Amino acid sequence: MVETANILHHATSRSLIVLDEIGRGTSTYDGLSIAWAVIEYIHNHPRLRAKTLFATHYHELVELASSLPHVRNYNVAVAEEGDRVVFLHKIIPGGADRSYGIHVAQLAGLPKPVIRRAQELLRELESGERVHVPQAKREEAAQLSLFIEHDAVLDALKALDVNGLSPLEALTKLYELQKLARGG
Repeated sequence: MVETANILHHATSRSLIVLDEIGRGTSTYDGLSIAWAVIEYIHNHPRLRAKTLFATHYHELVELASSLPHVRNYNVAVAEEGDRVVFLHKIIPGGADRSYGIHVAQLAGLPKPVIRRAQELLRELESGERVHVPQAKREEAAQLSLFIEHDAVLDALKALDVNGLSPLEALTKLYELQKLARGG
């Protein structure tokens, strides 16, 4: 917010303003309201009207292009193939018709159970249903680690000089690694 305030106080019509996710870190309505007001301010202020790139996930802001004559919407082209989404790295005119946050989370490597639960929650939220909060099961309620845990098999594989092993040594090492991976 401090950076946004600085931009709005010092930008001129010759400025290039780049704003990313204005209003994030607040409640949805607070964030949307702030982002909306910033767009209107830049567009309508007689001193400003600067060229502006405004990245946002608030789909409601797409409608501003119909009421503010100098606002244009662009989005990243996406190809959908069933449940698979491919970001085409191409900017095209128009607003995004939906969010791809869960797909981005999947591409980032979030665990499959987290992705499945997020999809389930999204369906419930979009349908207006009351979100079902299941009772935690002991075996599923384990705390996830914030840090990469030490993996003896992976460490051994990384340290292995494959080119320096004879076929028999490689087979023996593979047997040892398999035994280690099984906890034995």
